[in-house]
Amino acid sequence: MPDGTGQQTTQAEPLGATLRRQRGQIVLVLQGGGALGAYQVGVYEALHEAGIEPDWIIGTSIGAINASLIAGNAVEDRMPRLLEFWRRVEHDGMQQMAAALPWVGGLAATWMTLLRGINGFFAPNPWAFTGLHTPLGAEAAAYYDTGALRRTLAELVDFTRINADGCRLTVGAASLRSSRMCYFDSRDMALDLRHVMASGALPPAFPAVRIGEELYWDGGILSNTPVEAVFDDNPRRSSLVFAVHMWNPHGPEPETMWELMNRQKDLQYSSRAVAHIARQKQIHRLRHVIAELAGRLPDAARTDPAVRKLAAYGCLTQMHVVRLLAPRVDGEDHTKDIDFSPGGIRARRAAGYAHARRVLAMAPWEETVDPIEGFILHEAPADAAMRTS
Repeated sequence: MPDGTGQQTTQAEPLGATLRRQRGQIVLVLQGGGALGAYQVGVYEALHEAGIEPDWIIGTSIGAINASLIAGNAVEDRMPRLLEFWRRVEHDGMQQMAAALPWVGGLAATWMTLLRGINGFFAPNPWAFTGLHTPLGAEAAAYYDTGALRRTLAELVDFTRINADGCRLTVGAASLRSSRMCYFDSRDMALDLRHVMASGALPPAFPAVRIGEELYWDGGILSNTPVEAVFDDNPRRSSLVFAVHMWNPHGPEPETMWELMNRQKDLQYSSRAVAHIARQKQIHRLRHVIAELAGRLPDAARTDPAVRKLAAYGCLTQMHVVRLLAPRVDGEDHTKDIDFSPGGIRARRAAGYAHARRVLAMAPWEETVDPIEGFILHEAPADAAMRTS
């Protein structure tokens, strides 16, 4: 039967294979956001059920952790390992009892998390609380120790698989020394636990991670929305990009200090995503314009070395970017990124699953677009109609 491009396909062909043939590589981009990362699990679950497995996963912070759990396991083991990780980092029984207290349950659970940490993830570093000038060492200067996370990921992620030319994995981290955003890419180097741990080392809570001679912090400090890694890739390839965002760039004016803290976090960690997207749309359009102009030159001009060098800036690749923006959960506040309650994790996973299923049913990448456009954005906020631009 026709697939929309004039080619023939069969009903037995997986949706992922069809999309890959029509739109290029499939890329999954996962933003940082602590406990909000449960939403990403639901999004991947819907893609997985639809037969859409990514060729490349890019993540920062909790997005890097989820990305490693996907890339570091066989397809049939990916969901079980994701669910096992999120089961291990749920609030324990004492934290759940605190959360059940009337009136103050949410606040009590938050304080329990701050005081006791999260099983399988992080625990308080008592030396950090003895004084601001206590010498802790560059690799231990933090309020919490993340040894539990290292052990959890060591059990659930197979880095041999990641480094064996399977699903490409890229994780973002910030260099302490140079303030540069660094992307560690399994295509270019062997990745291990340090790279994922570095991507999630958010100060002052978590300690920096040393890789070689450099110390690294959470990439979200510089770019919490690592979709730029797709656009700057060399060589560029046509792609269908599912960019999963958990911090809302849009919101009401805060009227209380409590609301202000929540809105401040949303703005900080949405990481100028709208500005990045606008810039990339402009750049990709210019690349297409250059390619079109080069194609109109006479043969003699096109063979001129200087012209060929200039024409190389042109590119006819096309990027379809589907931006899934997580919905607000009732009652959420500025502590939402440490809400590891079983109910909170279930609610966010369910929201991601339902949202991604609606987007897949709409299939916005099938819409007719201007061929001069190299970057097509499909906005998919959970609580509004999809928009293409």
